[in-house]
Amino acid sequence: MSLAHYHLPGLFEFYEFYCEFLPLWREHREWFYEWCDIASIYGAPEGSLWGGGRTSFGKADAKDVLALVEEYGISARLTFSNSLLNEEHLTDKKCNELCRLFEGSKTPSGVIVHSDLLVDYLKSKYPDLYLISSTTKVLTDFDDFKTELNRQEFKFVVPDFRLNKAFDQLVSLSQEEKDKVEFLCNECCDINCKSRKACYENVSHKNLGDNIPDHNCSSPEGHGGYKFSKAMKNPAFISLEDIQQTYFPMGFTNFKLEGRGLGSAILLEFILYYMTKPEHQLELREAIYLDSMLYLF
Repeated sequence: MSLAHYHLPGLFEFYEFYCEFLPLWREHREWFYEWCDIASIYGAPEGSLWGGGRTSFGKADAKDVLALVEEYGISARLTFSNSLLNEEHLTDKKCNELCRLFEGSKTPSGVIVHSDLLVDYLKSKYPDLYLISSTTKVLTDFDDFKTELNRQEFKFVVPDFRLNKAFDQLVSLSQEEKDKVEFLCNECCDINCKSRKACYENVSHKNLGDNIPDHNCSSPEGHGGYKFSKAMKNPAFISLEDIQQTYFPMGFTNFKLEGRGLGSAILLEFILYYMTKPEHQLELREAIYLDSMLYLF
């Protein structure tokens, strides 16, 4: 039986949530589908110069974060996907300290990366960290994506979500290539968006401390914020049934959930939908909400 390897958001951003959720994942494994696991949790602490994708807000202590994922045998991934790095940025003390710490983890840790400059630096300085090619590269051309898959530096490659349903081309990949593909399942961005790369670059500028205006999204409904219900209507959305009935038979098993810029309540909804058996969803909600004494108003 195929096993879906989920890559979840909020390593630092939702540390407190995972402190509540992961014991339930272990103690009540019968609540969750047998055909899935948690392969990694990704994120970056607040103020990470190398950060990208989304502005991070996590303030959890890195040693506590690492201890938590090590306890559950889950890989930690640092989201260092800034696309605008220069040589002088490579000496950043905070990011180097994080790499040193996570390189020594019991479960292999990885780095999600965009900049080739940072790829070369990490390979030389921290060779035990595995690398993931970031979706912030916006690889919408399948040939470019395949070239990225064949780069030996990367253990995984996250294509742009607009390639999620390119089945005629995806089926042609070798199994070795398929094993490296990590699909972004729940993107809410308009599938016709022309400014996705500019949006990511804006975040990279902000993480470098550049004083620039926020990116003004020109896509329809771009100012409506993330809604899971809207993401489900996206033509590129990968549903629970898609994973089981389409991607598994084709040989794909790695699935990434976005959401580290959202709240932990929506993260719980992702976990309920993608990982939790319907008959146990209420029990999981009760365990999370009652333990944390959630107040909605």
